[in-house]
Amino acid sequence: MILLGVFGAQEIIVIAIIVLILFGGKKIPELMRGLGKGVKEYKDAVNDVKETAEKIANDDSESQNK
Repeated sequence: MILLGVFGAQEIIVIAIIVLILFGGKKIPELMRGLGKGVKEYKDAVNDVKETAEKIANDDSESQNK
């Protein structure tokens, strides 16, 4: 990830402590689950768009070869 190169270990630790203080230990797993679901949906959508674009490109090249 590009953003991780910008932040050092100290900054990440400080952010983690702030998140822990704000949300508490019980709420963090729920937040991470939601974040994971969001990332999975995003990846699925990106793959769907890629597959659709490849299918359209293959259909166009096949119709030009006829």
